[in-house]
Amino acid sequence: MPIVVDIDVMLARRKMPVGEFAAAVGLTSANVAVLKNGRAKAVRFSTLERICEVLACQPGDILRWEPDVEPGAPAS
Repeated sequence: MPIVVDIDVMLARRKMPVGEFAAAVGLTSANVAVLKNGRAKAVRFSTLERICEVLACQPGDILRWEPDVEPGAPAS
């Protein structure tokens, strides 16, 4: 998936445990794992807003786009 979620990076920078983060945002630890592992298909803006509030960051600090690389295509 070309959208990468860097919540684990921000949690490490903030030295915040996943459980504490999940509780502060209002997510289950399982749903945080879905986000961290790139298995989420969507994120509500209200959830994204809460994540940014808790981590004191901008959406671009936790979301980034990486183009898909087609099999056999040279890496750029």
